[in-house]
Formats: sequence, structure tokens, C-alpha cells
Amino acid sequence: MTSSAVNAPRTEYARSATGGMVCTVDHVASAAGVRLLAAGGNAVDAAVGASAVLAVTTQHMCGMGGDLWALVHDGSPVPKTLNASGRAGSGADPHRLRAEGHTSMPFRDDIRSTPIPGCVDGWVELCEAHGELPLADVLAPAIDVAERGFVVSLQLGAMTKLIADVEGADDYVRNGAPVGAGDIVTRPGVARSLRAIAAGGRDGWYRGQFGEGLVRIGGGLYTDDDLARSQAEWVAPVTVDAWGHRLWTAPPNSQGYLSLAGAAIAAGLDLPDDPDDPRWAHLLIEASKQAAFDRLDSLYEGADGAALVSEERLGPRRDAISATVPSTVGAPVAGGGTIYLCTVDRDRRGVSLIQSNAAGFGAHIAVPEVGVFLHNRGIGFSLIDGHPAELGPGRRPPSTLSPAMITRPDGSLRAPLGTMGGDGQPQVILQLLARLLHEGSSPGRSLTAPRFTLTVPEAIGFDTWQRPAADLVVAVEEGTTWTAGLVDLGHRVEERPWGHGLFGHAHLIDANGALSGVADPRALTGAAVGL
Repeated sequence: MTSSAVNAPRTEYARSATGGMVCTVDHVASAAGVRLLAAGGNAVDAAVGASAVLAVTTQHMCGMGGDLWALVHDGSPVPKTLNASGRAGSGADPHRLRAEGHTSMPFRDDIRSTPIPGCVDGWVELCEAHGELPLADVLAPAIDVAERGFVVSLQLGAMTKLIADVEGADDYVRNGAPVGAGDIVTRPGVARSLRAIAAGGRDGWYRGQFGEGLVRIGGGLYTDDDLARSQAEWVAPVTVDAWGHRLWTAPPNSQGYLSLAGAAIAAGLDLPDDPDDPRWAHLLIEASKQAAFDRLDSLYEGADGAALVSEERLGPRRDAISATVPSTVGAPVAGGGTIYLCTVDRDRRGVSLIQSNAAGFGAHIAVPEVGVFLHNRGIGFSLIDGHPAELGPGRRPPSTLSPAMITRPDGSLRAPLGTMGGDGQPQVILQLLARLLHEGSSPGRSLTAPRFTLTVPEAIGFDTWQRPAADLVVAVEEGTTWTAGLVDLGHRVEERPWGHGLFGHAHLIDANGALSGVADPRALTGAAVGL
């Protein structure tokens, strides 16, 4: 297979190992995860440890004020699946928002779009259920980074000016100006909180300075009872068979079913063997659209994930796809406040973990006592009266977070994989699956090869599904061989630079013999590190 992206890296970017591997968006976090593996930890310990470091260094994308989902392959045929996405507080009131004139959830600067953050509950639950090291050991690398300091990345440096005036953003301000790329930052409030969690578990966070500050800022939105309830629970995964493997993801309220639905649809199409063929992109675009055009009505907490990927539902959608004409259904848009990471240990146990603020720096509201920004994942709620995803006390919003995992027919682990990218996550994952499993491409080529994502002009969050089908744009990375052919097929196509944030930061570890891990070079600072 030849790469069709003229601006893409020409190297494989894959790293090989036998004793374990960690892939994240930050080399500091990847190295921390591998140190935990070397200290006798397993894939869960490495994943939580790396996630905690990212909560320190990558606050513009994730953090302790956000949500977390994870798939855990512990050697049994069915991956364990953790939903640590937060619930709305007891004071959530859709009627008041509608009375104020809102037709959708406020995007930023409004605490009502912040469900209780579930990240820390996710860490604690993962470690208690499947970890091997003490929680204090798992969090020790993150504490060290927070106290000693870290170098501000290009991405973080470009975003600090957006929140420099927010109360609680002191970590990102120096001499009255926002810090920039190359500066060294310490995070004393985060270090103090991590120590409290290491000593007291979830109570050190939800009943400590953070919980007290959240209740105060909420002004009646959250209660002590809300914070006493864990935001993490084990749930049944969603699964389909495609391309000779079994694919897994998290159930609703996650949109992960879209990745699997797209794969199940595409596996039944006459997909070209050559991914440089514009028809390859066309058919995957159409599979993505058919999987997702009714997401606004179908995705909500409690929706039947198995029914959403059943052949009875997907067969007619596959039949509606033409090899020569685009369908006329709506489209999603990518976002930018999420990290994805994956780990595999020496025993070939693996974790696929995704952690998010929703948008960059979330709601642009921080808990000043600890300097942690709050997510705005509540933008996924509907304000339509009676909608199954309507905002309400104790409810979880629809979530774009879509961790994925591949197993072989015998149940053994093939690969954890995933990406950031908002509503574009399922499309990126579908392309990785098609390249890795249908085309048989190497992990490095699968991940660095050109991508498309579906978008609409000037759309943000979940509102894009309400846009007319005529607004649909297929964004492709510059240099692909697809553009002219997709235009000829009737698509509206826009080229974007290779590595544009629209195309995600994906990672995967292929456990096909020796471990082959790839951290997306689009992320600039990512790293695959192995033992």
C-alpha cells in the first residue's frame, strides 16, 4: 500500500515491544505509564497513571474536571466497560433554560452545562477493580510532574490566552500574561488534590477541596448527596463482527455504536482493496452517514446499544448506499477537548481509555481552590421538552467519547484503538478499522494515512445534526488522491492541511505477535513507548 498524503510522515511511526506499551498524546504521560509497567503494574495501572499525568500537562484537552470511559481486556473474551461520565446535578432545570430563551445548552461560561465530573471516580474504580499497584503508586508520577513542573506544549501555549482571565487559572499566568510554549509550569493545587486522592480515594476529591468548591460555584446545582454518589459504573459493551474480527465499544450514552455500525455496514459493501481509490473513501463516507444520520434521536442514556448495531437496523441502511451517488442525510462536526490513550501489558491485557473536557478548557470555569477547569459535556443534552436526552437531574448527556477495541474470534486481544475529535471520532475509527483489518495495512501506515471527516460550516457540538443535508462537507487532508474523484461522485469537498485538528489524534497498539504501537504524529507531542 502506498501512502496518498503528500504532507504525511513517510516513516512508519510505529514502535515495537514485547513487554508492554503505552500510547498517549504526551511523551511525558507515555513514559510514566511504561515506568508503572516496569514496576510490576498492569495495563490498567499504566492507563490510569498516564491519564493522571495528562490531567496535569494537558488541561486544555482533559483533566480531573472532565469525564472518562474505558474498555478493559483482562484476558476474558468480553472486555469490561466503564462508564465514568458524570450525571447532571439535582438542580438541573431544563424549564428555566427554556424560559431564558435557550434552545440548546449553553456552550461556555455557564455551570449548568457541567455535569459532575467522573474522571476521578473512573480512576479509582479502574484501579480497585483491575489494578495491581496501590493507587498512591499509580498517581505518584502525576504528583511529581505537577510539583516539579512540565514544559508547556505548542498546543497548550496557543490556548492559555483564552482562559488567562478566568478565576482559578493562576497556573497558566505569569507576570500578568498567559504562559506560552516552552515555559515551565507547576500545578500545586492539582498536586495537593492528587495526594488527597492517593490517601483517601474518591473522598479526597469529591468530599475535599474540589467537591466543596464545586458545590459553592454551582449555587444549588449540586448537592452533597450528588457528590457522594459514584459517577463510575460497569456496563455491558456493544459489539459487532466485521472483517474477521470482533469489534467492541462503550454503550449509549456513548456514541461509540456509530463506529461499529459504520464498520458493519462497510464490511458488507464492495469496498476497494486500494484505499487510494476515491470509491474507498466514498463508501466509508456513506457508511458513516447511514450509521449516524439519526443520532440526535437515537443517542441517549439507556438507549439499546445492541439494537442500534443490529443487522435488522443496518441492513436497510447498507442497501441505501449507492456506489456512484451520495446520500442526502445530515452530518457531524469535530470538536477539540479530548485525549485518547491505550495500553497493553506483558500478559496482553489491554486498556482503551478516553478522557475529555468536551471543548478546549471545557466550560471556561475553574474550581479556584484546586485550579482545575470544569468540562462542558452537558452540551450534549437536549432542551426539547420530552426528548429522551433532555437535561434532567441525575441524567447523563449523550457523549461523543468512543473508545474501541478489536479482539480475535477466540477472544484474545488484537488492538485497543481510538481518537479524539468530537463527532468525527467514529469516522476516524472506521477508517483505522478498514485499513488495519480490510486492507491489512501495518499499524503505522493505518494511522498516518490520510483521513476524511464529515463537517458542516461553522458548526459546534451537537447542533450540526440539525443542519440541512445541503450543508454537508467532506473534509479531506491535502494531498490525497480522493478529492477529484469525490467531487465527480457529487460530494462537496474541502481540503485541509495534513494534521489539522479536525482529523483527530488517534493511537493504537496492535498485539499481533510483538506489540506495535503508534501515537498519532498529528498530535506533535505524542509518543508510543514500550518495554
